[in-house]
Amino acid sequence: MAIVTEDPRQRIVEAATRLLREEGASALTTRGVAQAAGVQAPTIYRLFGDKDGLLDALAEHVMATYVAAKAAPGPDGAGPDGAGPVEELRAGWRMHVEFALANPDLYALLQAPGRLGPSPATVAGIEVLRARVRRLAAAGLLRVDEERALLMIHAAGNGAALALLATPPAERDPGLSEAMLAAVLGAILATAPATPDTAAHTIAVTFGTVVPTLPGLSEAERTLMGEWLARSLTGLRDT
Repeated sequence: MAIVTEDPRQRIVEAATRLLREEGASALTTRGVAQAAGVQAPTIYRLFGDKDGLLDALAEHVMATYVAAKAAPGPDGAGPDGAGPVEELRAGWRMHVEFALANPDLYALLQAPGRLGPSPATVAGIEVLRARVRRLAAAGLLRVDEERALLMIHAAGNGAALALLATPPAERDPGLSEAMLAAVLGAILATAPATPDTAAHTIAVTFGTVVPTLPGLSEAERTLMGEWLARSLTGLRDT
């Protein structure tokens, strides 16, 4: 299908998307993309800096298209109307794994060890996850601190996706993703969700979510209180 947009940046991103979808990651060379987009190779470097910059733009384009088609949570991390924080987290996990399976070449490129840092699309996804973890903490549902919960979910989600991608489709365990999710939730959620948990760790995690809005304190006092809580949570984590 011909690319008709007059915007060279958009034309290049669309050409790269088509090449990746039709021919795989091996076709995603600067020369190949330039030829498919009808531009000179230096144009790619001028607009994107390098191949990683092009990949970042490609990832944002593909992810935005996928999320729009799935009517996924918005950039503020809000989930479906009436969904609780645990269900929002479940929905986000499933979306992540589904995206990886639907876009295996792109996902593998984003996880490649040679990259200098995470793509903006990956960073944005982590911030959505961070907001979901904060809602779990605010509801008193976490029994580990927010940063630990974030890293556990992120690592397990990537691991599940990569494990499935490394297995031929016909041999994949259809229950692997849900089993991993259940294991993570069992490790990070308070023993009795939706019921106050009196464990010191859970109380400290929950209290930490309201420290920034406590009245009658100066900004310096709130900062100090946050540092005390963080130190205490680190000690609780190690016990």
